[in-house]
Amino acid sequence: MSEEILINVTPQETRVAVLHLGAVQELHIERSSQQGLVGNVYLGKVSRVLPGMQSAFVDIGLDRAAFLHVGDILEARCDNCPQPIEKVLHEGQSILVQVIKDPIGAKGARLSTQISMAGRFLVFLPQETRIGISQKIGDEAEREQLRERLNRLLPEGGKGGFIIRTVANLAEESELAADVEYLYALWDAIQARSENTPAPVAIYQELDLAHRVLRDFSSADTTRILVDSRETHARIKSFAEEFTRNMVDKITHYVAERPLFDLYGVEDEIEKALGRRVDLKSGGYLIIDQTEALTTIDVNTGGFVSGRSFDETIFKTNLEAAHAIARQLRLRNLGGIIILDFIDMDSAEHKEAVLAELTKALSRDRTRMTLNGFTSLGLVEMTRKRTRESLSHVLCESCPTCQGRGQIKTAQTICYEILRGLIREARQFNAREFRVMASQAVIDLFLDEESQSLAQLSDFIGKPISLQVETLFSQEQYDIILL
Repeated sequence: MSEEILINVTPQETRVAVLHLGAVQELHIERSSQQGLVGNVYLGKVSRVLPGMQSAFVDIGLDRAAFLHVGDILEARCDNCPQPIEKVLHEGQSILVQVIKDPIGAKGARLSTQISMAGRFLVFLPQETRIGISQKIGDEAEREQLRERLNRLLPEGGKGGFIIRTVANLAEESELAADVEYLYALWDAIQARSENTPAPVAIYQELDLAHRVLRDFSSADTTRILVDSRETHARIKSFAEEFTRNMVDKITHYVAERPLFDLYGVEDEIEKALGRRVDLKSGGYLIIDQTEALTTIDVNTGGFVSGRSFDETIFKTNLEAAHAIARQLRLRNLGGIIILDFIDMDSAEHKEAVLAELTKALSRDRTRMTLNGFTSLGLVEMTRKRTRESLSHVLCESCPTCQGRGQIKTAQTICYEILRGLIREARQFNAREFRVMASQAVIDLFLDEESQSLAQLSDFIGKPISLQVETLFSQEQYDIILL
């Protein structure tokens, strides 16, 4: 399968697009002023313990205290006798923690005391003893062979556990050995610094986005990595020569005049990924709505009509939508609870086929998720792990006019609000004249359809009312001036 990775770098931000057969499948954006924290290790100081919530707030040197739940404290876990958080932590205590979820919205970062260090082929778990294997390696013989290979490479008396990543089945012995050596050295450095530094302090910072491309995104299917920055190209090529030698020849410096993301249509895909509507090739479409609690995706047939029957039209639209949904989840980085509203199908066979197609399409996702079948209401419920902000939250903010509602009050509604406001002001103040300042649309309505209402009110309060257009006002803004 042909896969290309594009890296666009400016002093302000790094953007990465993963293309499969020419179509953009993933988008990642990291800004210099807002670098992600996931994977960073800190020596923090417990600022508050909350027994009622079985959680604690930990100062790790950020603007907001980070959140630590008892379930993420390794020392509190016990099959027979789990410890309450007040028995494990106390205020003022220094504690080594790792960020497992970036700050999102008003929530601080989420922490864990179980440290994990990611390499190219392995994930090192210094506080564990087991060797786990990626679930994507399904063959039991292959899993056992990988476990034996790793055991042969571990030094005698070496502590810690490992998770063998999917790409490890293609690694040579020397590459696995280098990964083991690197991860042990990294953990030793973290321990040494944590013992000699007062809290709160950052102990280890995760790789930047450009370097994570080589570690986390590239695979045997990757045919080329295009980088449009000479400096970044040199840095990641040097990194690849040390840690991912199989990728060295695939890293290319893009030097053409036309912007890299323009050439491959990525800028257009970013714009589309910020909209509610996603058109399908058949003529159907998706409507995607993000809320604080969950994300809903509604499937519609639109103008698509199959040549056979209405049931066949619905079935084909849902099959196409399954692939589009999986792609949009990756593109937009949607996480949390996700509700899918496919078009209603009467056939149980069609439902199973759509669910199977969705499962297959989701298998390409690098993010952990759960998928449930159709509910009694015909909805599909799923979750996708949320570790960072969605694309829209990174690139957009709530509209200052509608305050994120997606709608604004009509000019007529504002007219009536102003009329009620004039009555309130007239009862409280004995002004000589009232002047209404509002947008052009509202003033036009007062001069036309609502002119009689304004005249009647002026007679009722016994004071003249003048109108003034304020070009800087949005349709919902207005002011009543007492003269």
